[in-house]
Amino acid sequence: MKSFDALTTSDIAERAGFSRASMYFYFSSKQEALVALFARTVEALREKSRAAADDPAAPRDAIATAVARTRDRWREHGLIMRVALDQSSNIPEIGTLWTETAEIFIDAITAILVRAGVASHDGPDGARALAHAVCWMIERTFYRASAISPEALDQAAETCRVVWSRVAGIEA
Repeated sequence: MKSFDALTTSDIAERAGFSRASMYFYFSSKQEALVALFARTVEALREKSRAAADDPAAPRDAIATAVARTRDRWREHGLIMRVALDQSSNIPEIGTLWTETAEIFIDAITAILVRAGVASHDGPDGARALAHAVCWMIERTFYRASAISPEALDQAAETCRVVWSRVAGIEA
């Protein structure tokens, strides 16, 4: 797994679609470039999460779609996401971006759980509390699997789909 220190400006520039020289025209540091690239990456996750919350499909299908879309983002941007998450305590802008993105995903998970019949109350077995647990389980599972291989990521996505479905009371 590549760390922030091992991540080069060329790595960031390549993923952002810039030449290395152009990157320094727009950004004064590797941290600043990482924040901008991560912001662009999580915006796609936010859009997909909002779509999941509004998905009129049956909960089983909405869960499958949301997990597949999230897997696809991790497949495409796993390196940047892992490095950014590792730096989230050192770079407050990244921590804020990720927390805000997670809240949108938690809202989507909550909406799907409620549609599946999970009670919407404030207790530990309420839809929102369960959505928090599912969201962070997906994040950690995809984080780890995306560092291993595309096949590991596919398997992780299927496991997350099964867990989320079971939390929703849907036979997986």
